[in-house]
Amino acid sequence: MAAETLMMFPGNYTWSAAARGAIAGSLWGGSELGEVYKVCAALADRSGDGKAWFTEWRAMGEKVAALADAARAAGSLTTAAASSMRAANYMQIGERLLQPRTDESQRTYARAVELFRQGIAHVPFLSIAAVEVPFEGGRRLPGYFVKAAGAAATRWPTVVFFDGLDITKEMQYFRGVPELIKRGLACLIVDIPGTGEAIRFRGMPARHDTEAAGRAAVDYLETRGDVDPGRLGVMAISLGGYYAPRVAAFEKRFKACVAWGAIWDYHATWKRRVEQAFNASLSVPGEHITWVLGVGSVEEALKKLEGFRLQGVAEKIDCAFLLTHGEADAQIPMEDARSLFDAVGSKDKTLRIFTRQEGGAEHCQGDNLTIGIACIADWLADRLGARPA
Repeated sequence: MAAETLMMFPGNYTWSAAARGAIAGSLWGGSELGEVYKVCAALADRSGDGKAWFTEWRAMGEKVAALADAARAAGSLTTAAASSMRAANYMQIGERLLQPRTDESQRTYARAVELFRQGIAHVPFLSIAAVEVPFEGGRRLPGYFVKAAGAAATRWPTVVFFDGLDITKEMQYFRGVPELIKRGLACLIVDIPGTGEAIRFRGMPARHDTEAAGRAAVDYLETRGDVDPGRLGVMAISLGGYYAPRVAAFEKRFKACVAWGAIWDYHATWKRRVEQAFNASLSVPGEHITWVLGVGSVEEALKKLEGFRLQGVAEKIDCAFLLTHGEADAQIPMEDARSLFDAVGSKDKTLRIFTRQEGGAEHCQGDNLTIGIACIADWLADRLGARPA
């Protein structure tokens, strides 16, 4: 791990990475530095105590939610929206690292979704709508459709943004979705099986055939009059470095694909982690993997992860392809990025490595999210022919 990495909790990669993620979302309204500092200070001597982490972040979320209530009562709806969405993010940051989940954590997560939805109606310059994407067997995947507000009627080039292993559609918004909108794109953020509401409330564990969710997303977008179905892209972050390439390999209606962080053989990744007794650089507690896959043991998880490999799949990708990866990524080695990039079949493929010197060298540019999402948004705007509204 690079010495220059911000470690709010020395010796605890999981908590430090989560704190960095909280700070990184501040540019898009996901946090305030002073509030993050107060939570981290309260946790300084309790590193590794998952219940304490949950309790302190939830408390800050409730404090900020009270600010939203006061602003709303005063008629300051824009201020209320900002506080409500920030409160939601804090609550989900707290819930995300708690294992096992509890009734209390489920209630907190549901409240976070409610707070986020309270806020989206009054975000300046953006139109954000909660949507339901029809899926298999009459089920639905929850999401948000985001576009520029007040623009003349148009059919937007649109990016489908999927989660990774351990974040949510609400948290993804604060990974820079407004940067896509600034560049003339629309965005559909979706909780796919294994993530967000889909795993917590709809009984959908993670699965390797992500093209099913990709197909559902495109089918849904083709029903919208404000989407150009000939200019669709797919992107996903972290484990999304498996999900997005898998989608692009089998769903040919996508014209561009972004893997925000590489995944090559996710079974091998977790096999190493298990062999190290989870004493590795993990973004979540090790037990998260059995929960998200809907299995009862690590052995069952590893068996299910055998399908999470891109060898023999990446070769089928023929749309424009961008892979971003950090030089100092402590979770996924550079060799996995090289393997994925070399295997991708597209003639239009780009590998962007972020170095320690420039910043963005950590996992999914967690140490400098701004330059990571700027690179991705610029590339997508170019490949999909987007222009600012």
